[in-house]
Amino acid sequence: MDRTAGKELALAPLQDWGEETEDGAVYSVSLRRQLSQRLSPGAGPGGSQAPSPAADAFLHYRTSKVRALRAARLEQLVRELVSGDHEQDPGFVPAFLATHRAFVSTARVLGLLLPPPPPPLPPGIEIRKTEGEGLRVNKNLRAVVSVLSSWLRDHPQDFRDPPAHSDLGSVRTFLGWAAPAGPEAQEAEKLLGDFLEEAERKQEEEPPEAWAGPPGATQTPRPDSPEGCSEEEEGLVREGPELLDFSVDEVAEQLTLLDAELFSRVRPCECLGSVWSQRDRPGATSAAPTVRATVTQFNMVIGCVLGSVLGEQGLAAPQRAQRLEKWIRVAQRCRELRNFSSLRAILSALQSNPIYRLKRSWGAVSREQLSTFRKLSQIFSDENNHLSSREILSQEEATKGPQEEDTLPGSLPPKLPPGPVPYLGTFLTDLVMLDTALPDMLEGDLINFEKRRKEWEILAHIQQLQKRCRSYCLSPRAPVLAALRTQRQLSEEQSYRVSRVIEPPAASCPSSPRIRRRISLTKRLKSCPERGAHPLVGVLGTPPPPPPGHEAALEPRPAGLPALDFAPEQLPHLLTGAAGIGGPSHPRQH
Repeated sequence: MDRTAGKELALAPLQDWGEETEDGAVYSVSLRRQLSQRLSPGAGPGGSQAPSPAADAFLHYRTSKVRALRAARLEQLVRELVSGDHEQDPGFVPAFLATHRAFVSTARVLGLLLPPPPPPLPPGIEIRKTEGEGLRVNKNLRAVVSVLSSWLRDHPQDFRDPPAHSDLGSVRTFLGWAAPAGPEAQEAEKLLGDFLEEAERKQEEEPPEAWAGPPGATQTPRPDSPEGCSEEEEGLVREGPELLDFSVDEVAEQLTLLDAELFSRVRPCECLGSVWSQRDRPGATSAAPTVRATVTQFNMVIGCVLGSVLGEQGLAAPQRAQRLEKWIRVAQRCRELRNFSSLRAILSALQSNPIYRLKRSWGAVSREQLSTFRKLSQIFSDENNHLSSREILSQEEATKGPQEEDTLPGSLPPKLPPGPVPYLGTFLTDLVMLDTALPDMLEGDLINFEKRRKEWEILAHIQQLQKRCRSYCLSPRAPVLAALRTQRQLSEEQSYRVSRVIEPPAASCPSSPRIRRRISLTKRLKSCPERGAHPLVGVLGTPPPPPPGHEAALEPRPAGLPALDFAPEQLPHLLTGAAGIGGPSHPRQH
């Protein structure tokens, strides 16, 4: 066997060993193989240079036992924050801080974490402590301060409790005597000032009349006529240029600007399945506001596509085809900008049945644009749990965009921003299904922390993408944003009605591919009952049925339209309230 110096063996660095139980807590045990390099004689610590392997050096490994807390009671989990071995289990603290709101309140954690202040000493009396006792107390205090430092930095919104912000007050009181001169105390004071300043600003501001971009929560749709929208009504509502009057680059860049800003503001804990799946419950209308804002933006883009393509009934097929081509080019530009959120929204609108069924309009679309549409649609194929979109997102993450240091002084910012902006529905789906599949509690009334570790892996991925989104170099353009706000939005029923006015439904025939697509759709729903055809992935749930009288909405594929590997989607349900495209709440296991 060739034992070349410095050549490592291809051995697994970590091997599962089993479980251990200690004081009622369950630990997963692994054996970690670590490299321990022995040098040749003569290479010692007394040398002036760092030791380096010699020709006759050899490698050997040592195996160490690694424990990770898998399930425990709340008190033991909080104790692990302070006294746990964070070198062996570095993911415990971030996983706990990111997911604790799924099973316990912030106030309860602070009540168990923060020690009481020492009693004041009477005048002239001094308590003497042994050196070992003092070191132990100081070590525990430093551990608590370290946890609070990470908590204040990574999850400041956990301490928002208006108007008094009592949780933050408890932290300030503890830091006032445990670390009065430390940066943690300054961070707590600054956070309280930010909360109070934000509350004053909200009181002074008047409620906006219409959606004005991020970080808005919802957009109140304008009242629509039950008879659909006519060209005269459209002229009364819209002022200034239409959205499609602007260039492809302008529209795609402004959509990317809005999506990136909204995604960067998402609180990862709001994406947890236990939080997001309960959004439709009574009294939960204010739950997950940052996620709702992203969903609202997604549905607004869908509404813009539907309104611009279907809004004017008098257009000839070639004119409507030009609008279809324009949106395909906008989608392609979003792909180049690595904005998968608006890309998915545009494709979802174009694939929705009110637009997909317009065979004369699709027949006038150029072959080049049809080919582009087909390639873009394959990105979000639902085969193998949306494997294609996941792989593409991973590739985009691995690809580094142009950085500032690569730009010459005085030159324009790079054309292709970093990113990517992901489609949030993929993460929401994974977290909802994870929450449904794994129980919160295990036998013995133990909190299933292994579930929280799996959730943290997804949340950490979201945080990593948020950092990339903050490096976009795009500037807002008021005319384009105004056109986005004033773009006519069609309701679900109006879209079906207007589409059938533009092109009356054709009689089906034995050669119609409708049956094949319907079978495909039925098979897909049976294989994954928690997911529907809705564009915002199964979170998301099945879309609502067509309006009365439109049950046979799936019609033959328009001539010239590429045969897609999925069924044309029903019209996505626009979010107008606490319910919406989030789909049904999932029953949770305890």
